Amino acid sequence: MSENPATGALRPIDFERLQELMPELKQTGINIKSIPFLPLIDSSDVHPVTWEKIALCIEENYADFDGFVVLHGTDTMAYSASALSFMLENLSKPVIFTGAQLPIGMMRSDAKENLLTAIEIAAAKEHGQAIVPEVCIFFEDTLFRGNRTTKKNAEHFNAFHSYNYPPLAKAGVHIKYFRNYIHYPEPNARLRLRLNTDPNIVVLKLFPGISENVVRSILGTPGLKAVVLESFGAGNAPRRIWLYEAFKTAIEQGIVIVNKSQCSTGTVEMGRYETSLNLLNAGVISAYDCTTEALVTKLMYLLGEYRSVEEVKKWLGVSISGEMTIN
Repeated sequence: MSENPATGALRPIDFERLQELMPELKQTGINIKSIPFLPLIDSSDVHPVTWEKIALCIEENYADFDGFVVLHGTDTMAYSASALSFMLENLSKPVIFTGAQLPIGMMRSDAKENLLTAIEIAAAKEHGQAIVPEVCIFFEDTLFRGNRTTKKNAEHFNAFHSYNYPPLAKAGVHIKYFRNYIHYPEPNARLRLRLNTDPNIVVLKLFPGISENVVRSILGTPGLKAVVLESFGAGNAPRRIWLYEAFKTAIEQGIVIVNKSQCSTGTVEMGRYETSLNLLNAGVISAYDCTTEALVTKLMYLLGEYRSVEEVKKWLGVSISGEMTIN
């Protein structure tokens, strides 16, 4: 991003301009090719079509480069990184998302450090193999698994965090990789793209006093296929008979409902408390410790790949790309 001198608002910046502002890029000794996506957009305007374009770009250049760095606005970066983790099956090269809280060119901007370190990580190899062959987010000094990451702060430089999975690397004077937490693909597995998505999903956040009319109206949305239910604590909900009946009816009609805790840390344990038994009995599925970003994009991916509701439900119980820990 850069600052518009006329309005003071932030706007996207192209890589050519970035290279002018960062002569350090030429000092890395790494062969860097920039591929702009035009027109440049704010990350709030990101769409599944954007993810498809990124995935296709990676596939087209896969044989020619050791790794990929995706410059992305912070607002939806966790969604995009999560989506790419499902779209890029059998990934054996790093795909590192990064960006900045302060625009390049501004005093104290974090853009340079984030980009230079992301490039170094994307190029890092050991014994001829990529050290981190995953879709990741690098921000401030930490490398996270992309589909485990959430934007936690709109102001601080440490804007992202992975609450339920350890970092993959920490950058200081040296970059320290935590290999026990890095996923490595099957040898010789070929990259395969999974580009079909279906966005007919809603995120329904419970709160004390939530209206029956509102819930039934949401569940009755034409074309709705899945609901991310953001529940209390370990997966609990109000013990209202109408809520149980509304969820049960929706599930019987083929709508998939997945229980995701509103808490940042921890996991869903339906049946642990009586207030989650109605959800369990209605047929609601556990998201375990999945982030909202990963769950939304996983549902988009599954609904795009499978016509059968039972297949979608089956794969919701599987950690496809390391996005959740199953109890």
